[in-house]
Amino acid sequence: MQETPAHAELVESMTGGMVSELEPFRGTDRLRSDGRPRGDLRNELRQINDVRNAITCLVSLVLPLTVIGIVVVIGHWIAVLCAVPIIGVLQIRMFILAHEGAHRLLFSNRRINDLVGINTFGWLAFGTGTHAYRRGHNHHHRDEFGPKDPDFLLYAFYPITAVAMRRKLRRDGGGVSAYRILRPRLTGLFRRRFFVNSLRFYLGQFFVFGLFAISGNPLLYFALWVLPYVTVYQVLNRLRAIAEHGGMTRSGDRRDTAHHVKQGRIARTIFVPLNVGYHLAHHVDSGIPFRNLPRLTKLLEEDGYLTPDLTWRTYRGLWRALVTPNPVTNP
Repeated sequence: MQETPAHAELVESMTGGMVSELEPFRGTDRLRSDGRPRGDLRNELRQINDVRNAITCLVSLVLPLTVIGIVVVIGHWIAVLCAVPIIGVLQIRMFILAHEGAHRLLFSNRRINDLVGINTFGWLAFGTGTHAYRRGHNHHHRDEFGPKDPDFLLYAFYPITAVAMRRKLRRDGGGVSAYRILRPRLTGLFRRRFFVNSLRFYLGQFFVFGLFAISGNPLLYFALWVLPYVTVYQVLNRLRAIAEHGGMTRSGDRRDTAHHVKQGRIARTIFVPLNVGYHLAHHVDSGIPFRNLPRLTKLLEEDGYLTPDLTWRTYRGLWRALVTPNPVTNP
């Protein structure tokens, strides 16, 4: 890990509010001391199921089209309101597929992986359809909370007060957070360095707008694509993100950098789809596809790397701890 005095001071003052004392993990016959599987077991867990992933991607494209189609057929504003949170949930799913593609774990063929994960789902999920996200996300994995981690501030300062959390969620639900995210795409059109990525972003959204226009309902693009992203998506994304790393800190031990939460059906459906909720396991070995993360988590538990006191039984319990001025014992 790169180290600078200035960043080390930031890490010390802004992170670590949820970190507990850990016994060193010595490794086992199946796991290395850093938790990664050994030898043939790791090779087995790194296998990508192309057929199942293709079905998952197809379903993830068909679902929003189906919801939008139902709204068009009903033709009532109540149907639009009901569809907004559903589309927001489905946009989270698209982002997770783009995330999987960024790790080159969506398809074993790299060209297909990038075409589907980066160029398609990355585009649809209000990205640029380029490798920019991959480059930044690689820094996040190489050195969580390090000087190049693009998400450092997203996880900093936890636990925070309930007032501060409500303020963050109001900004998310009110479109302020989305505006801050998307504003560089507008200013980037006038800056040579960012022009190409900004242009690709707009081309992607013009394509989505075109699909709505072809259906004869161009204004539904704003109601059923933009609105869910700037409201519902932002709230769900924050709740997911802080449950991954909120209150943790920079460390060579991944148990200090990421939380582990037991996965319930509702959570997996709404904001941690496609096994992204097995986030500690994902950071232990980011080369393992999402389908095999539950199995890796089980190995971590069985071999003593992931102990019961490091496991949150519910997301609600973790969120409550994240808005407590002083860290609480894991319920």
